[in-house]
Amino acid sequence: MSTLCVGHVALHKTTMDDARWFPVTQPGPSRAGAGPPRAHGDRTRAPAPRHTIADVTVTLAEIRETPLSVDEVLSSVSSPRAGGVCLFVGTVRDHDGPHATSQGGQDGQDGGHGKPVAALDYSAHPQAAESARALAERLASDGRSVRIAVVHRVGHLEVGDVAVVVGVSAEHRGEAFDVCRELIDEFKATIPIWKHQRFADGADEWVGLP
Repeated sequence: MSTLCVGHVALHKTTMDDARWFPVTQPGPSRAGAGPPRAHGDRTRAPAPRHTIADVTVTLAEIRETPLSVDEVLSSVSSPRAGGVCLFVGTVRDHDGPHATSQGGQDGQDGGHGKPVAALDYSAHPQAAESARALAERLASDGRSVRIAVVHRVGHLEVGDVAVVVGVSAEHRGEAFDVCRELIDEFKATIPIWKHQRFADGADEWVGLP
């Protein structure tokens, strides 16, 4: 996992043209043309409009099966009102470490390298994106930030691939740091997304199942 914070860059135009994907199980390759859906196939919905609460805009709150763009998230949260932008970029690491716990332990705070990971697959509940938007809007409602975005990928990911991007802009850097940390921590703890890890020795493990 990596974190990047930058100063405000420029005025931007936010677009919401991409479809949002809500796979119930491991998504397959995209299909062109009509045809009956698989029994547990992909489901799509039109992108939701931007929501503004107390002058705070939730620009993105999506689950996607396509590669994520850090630049897209940065552009979506940039604003002339903001004095700072904080970005969190979560990537697939090459080893497994201790997982987050309900007592507040943080995923990845391991004392050494664990079991080697070859790849992983993310699956999401059909309402995961709605839950992500509700979380972002709740954090937006206190007025600490200017714009908020969160996008998580599902499907098959290799080591080094970007799994999640969170962006928060605020008038001051401290607020941007705080809200960004709260958003990714609560997202990981509450949004119904499950990880199927595949290890180098051929073993596998599900993480996050209820």
